[in-house]
Amino acid sequence: MRKILITAGPTREKIDPIRFITNSSTGKIGYLLAELARKKGFKVILITGPTFLRPPEGIKVICVESAKELKKEVLRYISQVDCLIMAAAVGDYRPLRIEQSKIKRKKELVLSLMRNPDILKEAGKRKKKRQVFVGFALETENFVKNGMQKIKEKNLDFLLVNSPGFFGEAKGKKIVKLIKRKGEIVELSTLSKRKIARRILNEIDGYLCK
Repeated sequence: MRKILITAGPTREKIDPIRFITNSSTGKIGYLLAELARKKGFKVILITGPTFLRPPEGIKVICVESAKELKKEVLRYISQVDCLIMAAAVGDYRPLRIEQSKIKRKKELVLSLMRNPDILKEAGKRKKKRQVFVGFALETENFVKNGMQKIKEKNLDFLLVNSPGFFGEAKGKKIVKLIKRKGEIVELSTLSKRKIARRILNEIDGYLCK
């Protein structure tokens, strides 16, 4: 049975025991991918950040919060799967220091941040010949140029680039493009998230069957 590893949802980076940095990702596209992949006959591992969604039945679910936790689980399972879909919205930064007690209210608070690890780039270094890797990237300009650069840097087979309008709560035109390793572009802007997830999996199927 073919195995697929899917990441979904946001990450949370603690500031103190009750506060954290996160983003507006709902995790919906990752959960749809997990649901449809299971229906296609994949054995699914879903690594998810905090969401209010109910995972599909019949899959292995691993819950994480921070980018460091997500990285640990991705690298733990990456050698065991045929495909990785990195749909999680991983925070780029985390606090330089996590306070052990609640920060008291101040007139001003300066928060120092440090870069989080590039999980997909690290996974790409471990990619095997027959594995298929799919990345996601939010862009506001130069979608194709930036997307092709990320495909090369992270050793991907496909990259879904989207505008902030891809998320229901974000304003602006929805732009969604699936870019293939050799530069072919599939326009998905008019499709629902379910149809986008189905198209991604169909592309993966075709690649694995070569």
